[in-house]
Amino acid sequence: MPDKEIDDLIVFLEKDSEKFPGVFIIHNLEDFKVIYMSKRGLKELKISLKEVKELSAEEYHSRYFNPDDAKDYVPKLKEFLYQNTKESITFFQQVRTSENSDWVWHITSMRILTRDEKNFPLTMFTISFPVDPNKSFTSKINRLLEENRFLKENMHNFMKLTKREIDLLKFFAQGKTTPEISELLFISNHTIETHRKNIRKKLNANSNYDLFKYASAFDLI
Repeated sequence: MPDKEIDDLIVFLEKDSEKFPGVFIIHNLEDFKVIYMSKRGLKELKISLKEVKELSAEEYHSRYFNPDDAKDYVPKLKEFLYQNTKESITFFQQVRTSENSDWVWHITSMRILTRDEKNFPLTMFTISFPVDPNKSFTSKINRLLEENRFLKENMHNFMKLTKREIDLLKFFAQGKTTPEISELLFISNHTIETHRKNIRKKLNANSNYDLFKYASAFDLI
């Protein structure tokens, strides 16, 4: 697709992009700078097309995107570009419009737009949709994403637990009492309470709710 066809695509997007709820972006893959962003995106970020095109890739991503998410999707994106496929790649990422605004989850889909005469990728086309927290479906997505984040951030703590402690964590999260657990596992109340204390220390958990979060994130309940 020569430059003229990219220009024609931009003309089309400028005309009709407001009909769609998402944001359209074109990146130059040589430096990953923005070539084009639809009006909706510019409005949300409170920036002009000229200004966003002048941002380096580092400035653009550090200003608007959560770096914790990048640890997950950037390696996948690099592999996607290496494969040079005609398919698309889709992932979740958090975006904010300013340093003082909250992070908002987006569903982002990318595909290679143009290639050179040797079939080397030149530009990338992106569509990004905000996940509406007021919708029941997207609320579930938010919970799953936050749970996944909790899992990744606390994996090192969870790995400190012994198999016995993991079994007990499951019972604690289910709300079983010490006598109930004692009867099930044939161990003393004192031993159970010692395990509970050790588990809380290893997980840096201050409440039963904290234990529940671990059990839920690590598929124990």
